[in-house]
Amino acid sequence: MKMLFLTGGSPATVFAPAPLATAARLAGHEVLVASPDEMVPFTSAVGLPTVPVTAGTMRGFMFADRDGRALDLPADPGERLRFNGRGFGRFAAASLPALRALAADWAPDLVVGGSLCYAAPLLAAEVGVPFVRHTWDLGEPPGIDEGAADELAPELSALGLDGLPGTDLWVDICPPSLRAADAPGPRQSMRFVPYNEQRALQPWMYRAPDRPRVCVTAGSRVSHEDELAYLQDLLDSVADLDVELVVAAPEAVARGLKADPDRVRAGWIPLDVLLTTCRLIVHHGGGQTSLTALNAGVPQLLIPNIPKMLPPCERISARGAALTLPADRQSPAELRAAAEEILGAPSYLARARAVRAEIARQPGPAEVVARLEDLARG
Repeated sequence: MKMLFLTGGSPATVFAPAPLATAARLAGHEVLVASPDEMVPFTSAVGLPTVPVTAGTMRGFMFADRDGRALDLPADPGERLRFNGRGFGRFAAASLPALRALAADWAPDLVVGGSLCYAAPLLAAEVGVPFVRHTWDLGEPPGIDEGAADELAPELSALGLDGLPGTDLWVDICPPSLRAADAPGPRQSMRFVPYNEQRALQPWMYRAPDRPRVCVTAGSRVSHEDELAYLQDLLDSVADLDVELVVAAPEAVARGLKADPDRVRAGWIPLDVLLTTCRLIVHHGGGQTSLTALNAGVPQLLIPNIPKMLPPCERISARGAALTLPADRQSPAELRAAAEEILGAPSYLARARAVRAEIARQPGPAEVVARLEDLARG
């Protein structure tokens, strides 16, 4: 069978479906991955054959309309979700011409798209094959779908549709206990398998330290001055704890941090390896980072800096595996106190390990490939 996977515009959207795409290849199926140009290095790095479908960037689609006019981010949280959806809709519209050309040359039997890859259901509807929606992390709020449907009204009308095409199957990598109560279905649970950029490992990265190890990160795409300042603030808030500190960040960002090199290790460190040795991770609430920590059984101090990240973070906290500090509670004193509470209370570690066990019980990617095969045959 031929299976076409679509990614979004960030590395996390590549790493999330990579286990399923790889399992499909290992099962003998033909697999292609369609990505924007800037994500091709990431899809290639995980060993997947890749077709670039747009030179546009996710930031460009988000902050400019189809005519190139600049757009401002709304202040209202609900409208901000619809704003995000319209940006992902423009990304989908820009990808469709290349996707149609790809499908004409290489007709897929099934299309798998990430949570917000709206070109995937449109293409599947056009060529008459099943559409599988693959979650990227802990789930997305439905307001984003509404914005995408508004933006894609012309493309939907051309297909005779007045809304986004339906989903034949959801592949969900979020542990069931952490899913939103109103998550639509049908759902095929799949075990989360961490993927991230790798590098040559040093022994300390996988060796358990003498003191509790705390990882601080703001994700893989930290680059701007305000993002560096955010990461620096996170580090400063826990710098005087009696722990070993590791900052996981791009090398250029790590060099810009003000930290004692004798007390703080900083640089590009594969999280899937590092977190197996950590007692706590302090981070921005990114979905792939959160799932990687849960997969390692590590408690989290979550500092979400984007409103849509707050509900998933709060679900992890409600499970007892984390503490979440919303925007109005992110002072250095509160950050330090929250870190001390997590390190001092064994319950956070126990709950994180319980979620790790839940993840381990999920069906693996190879099992889910069989569901895709049945869907394509049907």
